[in-house]
Amino acid sequence: MTARELKAQLRNERLAARNGITPEERISKSLAMADHAGEAVAFSPGTIVSGFLPIRSEADLRPLMAQFAARGARLCVPAILDKQTIAFRELTEGVPLIDTGFGTVGPGAEAAILDPEIMLVPLSAFDARGHRIGYGAGYYDRAISRLREKGLHPKLIGIAFDCQEVAHVPDEPHDISLDAILTESGLRFFASWIG
Repeated sequence: MTARELKAQLRNERLAARNGITPEERISKSLAMADHAGEAVAFSPGTIVSGFLPIRSEADLRPLMAQFAARGARLCVPAILDKQTIAFRELTEGVPLIDTGFGTVGPGAEAAILDPEIMLVPLSAFDARGHRIGYGAGYYDRAISRLREKGLHPKLIGIAFDCQEVAHVPDEPHDISLDAILTESGLRFFASWIG
């Protein structure tokens, strides 16, 4: 089995496990994530943090993002611009949300485009080394690569439930690893910048 085939198998298995979490459990697990990371992630006021608004069975990051905003973070969320590109539009209180592609909602094209300094990254599977499997379209990998080409090095925090952990993600040279992973059990660090 190739690395690509194994990733697809792990993606399907872990997303099926995530889909098995009841809506009530998802709420309590999402609130636990906010409790674990709301004060633990170090940043200065004005830091740009990208989150995401939940689709399908993803964790609901709105409580965590509200805590970050209360600490002075500037929030943004992804919008799909085309089949290759996402941009991060500023999310401000009271801004109307529209369909932004791939089942997501967010601010419209009039919102400022921001370059995140900390990224909360959705994923389908992860391992204890900080390697992740995304959803298969490569949007985040390309967005992170574009930021790095601009000389920026966003800190990457994977967002998942415990049931999405696997023993080993087959990593390839183009894969970008995480600095930390946040689940309902806590915030695990793969880099020292966070604490």
